[in-house]
Amino acid sequence: MDKELDLAVTCYGKVKPLKYDLVLLPWGATEPHNLHLPYLTDCILSHDIALDAAKLAKTHYGIRCMVMPYVTAGSQNPGQRELDFCIHYRYETQKAILSDLVASLYAQGYRKMVIINGHGGNTFKSMIRDLSLDYPDFLIASSEWFAFIPAKEYFDEPGDHADELETSVMMHYHPELVNLDEAGDGNYKKFASQMLNEKVAWIPRNWQNVSQDTGIGLSLIHIDAADEEDSVDLGGSRVIKKKIKKK
Repeated sequence: MDKELDLAVTCYGKVKPLKYDLVLLPWGATEPHNLHLPYLTDCILSHDIALDAAKLAKTHYGIRCMVMPYVTAGSQNPGQRELDFCIHYRYETQKAILSDLVASLYAQGYRKMVIINGHGGNTFKSMIRDLSLDYPDFLIASSEWFAFIPAKEYFDEPGDHADELETSVMMHYHPELVNLDEAGDGNYKKFASQMLNEKVAWIPRNWQNVSQDTGIGLSLIHIDAADEEDSVDLGGSRVIKKKIKKK
């Protein structure tokens, strides 16, 4: 627990005398992640990685960050909203949330923020462009933690959702939240068009027609012991490289 860097656990008496240089905003979604990962996987991981990055920024660069509570408002594909307790938030809702956050922080004197996105369905570029017109001296950057490093270099079969990458990182931070015995196999149907598979073009896909367990990528796995050389630095934390293998 770090009360200087994590707004979720701190109090006004702790932050009032301090000067903060940067705001980190974790943003995820509320959705199933195969059968074995928490609904809030995207939120939990973006928050924990943001917190590790904040600690690294302070230790190595003297930059004090505040990690905001994660935002659960994620955009979903067709076929996902029909799944129990999967919540779809429209672009307009997400923009309203971000706009109110920026307006409040701006009034308090903050001028720099980085969004740590944990959900592939979220896109912030157009929102940030609009906000840059309203707040030209407020710098907003957006990043996706799962794109910090090429997954293919560290995992045998990286997928797209609740795959080796997300399962491994969740087990690194919160092994108590993962029961691999509950995991589905993560099999999914690819697009018939190679252009869509290679992301030359994009269309939304009906999730229930793509995957039976909501997973996109291998999840029937076990964890092997890993040495230090089999890990990678992700947001200031050591995440195991290729530690997830097929059964």
